[in-house]
Amino acid sequence: MESTHVIAITNREEDNIRKENKMFQFQLPPIISQLGKNEVHCLSTITSNPRHKQMHRDQDTRKIIHCIKVGISLVLVSLLYLLNPLFKQVGENAMWAIMTVVVMFEFSAGATLGKGFNRGLGTIIGGGLGCLVALFAQSIGIHRVGNSIIIAVSVFIFGSFATYLRLIPSIKKRYDYGVMIFILTFNLVVVSGARVNVKVWELARERLLNILIGFIVCVCVSLFVFPLWASNELHDSIVSRFLDLANTIQGCLGECTKTIDEKENQPRFSFNVCNSVLNSKSKDESLANFAKWEPWHGKFGLSYPWGRYLKIGEILREMAAFILATGRCLEASKEPMATLRESEWVHLETCEALESKVACILRELGDSIKKMMKCDAEGCVSEQLKAAREDLSFIISTSKMAQLEDAQVLAIATFVFLLMELIGKVEELAKEVEELGDIAGFRTPIPAFS
Repeated sequence: MESTHVIAITNREEDNIRKENKMFQFQLPPIISQLGKNEVHCLSTITSNPRHKQMHRDQDTRKIIHCIKVGISLVLVSLLYLLNPLFKQVGENAMWAIMTVVVMFEFSAGATLGKGFNRGLGTIIGGGLGCLVALFAQSIGIHRVGNSIIIAVSVFIFGSFATYLRLIPSIKKRYDYGVMIFILTFNLVVVSGARVNVKVWELARERLLNILIGFIVCVCVSLFVFPLWASNELHDSIVSRFLDLANTIQGCLGECTKTIDEKENQPRFSFNVCNSVLNSKSKDESLANFAKWEPWHGKFGLSYPWGRYLKIGEILREMAAFILATGRCLEASKEPMATLRESEWVHLETCEALESKVACILRELGDSIKKMMKCDAEGCVSEQLKAAREDLSFIISTSKMAQLEDAQVLAIATFVFLLMELIGKVEELAKEVEELGDIAGFRTPIPAFS
């Protein structure tokens, strides 16, 4: 939420305040709104939401933990080089273990497991096929030219086919990295096998062993040293959007209870939350994909319905779009909205009650997901939304709209239409949350007894 502080500054104190503003300009930028004879009025918009500050601190802490975990993994895998007994076993191929840690270790445990699985699968399949093709070329290709032709043809066929697989959306979504590793491993093994004196099976075995060591180090550190779960991040991100959009709705619809003079004397309401929600699709899909790789942990079991979170996130983005459109409608239709506020047949309590109901429902739905408790979409939520629709129907009554001009009717009708669509999205969201509770096995809330 945003808060506005109005500070009166006399002319004698003006120079001192300007110096202080220069020092703290990057934290609290002042907006000078009025110059009077004896004072200067400064409006400072401060985005000091404690919940957002806590989220940023938690995110910074997770980043530090991730950096430390990567450092631990690199130290452990470097022991293959630093300790002579281990170096004698793996030799120069220890570089593959270090490379595996560098390219495989990701921020969340799910991303690390997914990448590790893809790397292991691509290495095994690519190395196995590469060995077979190399041995076949050495046995069939009696002359050096025949050996090279067989290897070149196999590289072309398998490389082209694997590249085509990377273009298929369903494979690219979860196995793109594995297919890329397959191409790399196959080419390294089969081209190395072009030399007769190279032991193909020994080469493939050593590289696979070192990659396996790097994989084990990454997985163990990721899962057992302060694990960072993509599922927790997706869950908390969805919950926070419910609360953010509820606060935005109260701030947006609260504009219709203000007069034009009040709007001009106050800073413009920010819709940064809506823009952030609209740009959250790629993040949600990545987190959901990583969460599917994660094992059972905490409150999330196996085969948890992460696809439902993506559906809820999609509806939240649509809702953010309607909130943004409603806010722009209020800004562009100051005169018609003033007529709506000043009319005898519409009371300010109508908008206040509407914003209160919609925001309250969003908070209840977000709290339901956060606590993993079932919500009653058919009961309490439907009744509240029905009452909100009746309030809007009262505003666009034909007998009363006939008293207004065409421009005013169009502006008010557009505003009410957007609110109707917004309520429809809330109703759709309530049904999705209820279905999520049924599939995920949310607990039934204990009824309160008076």
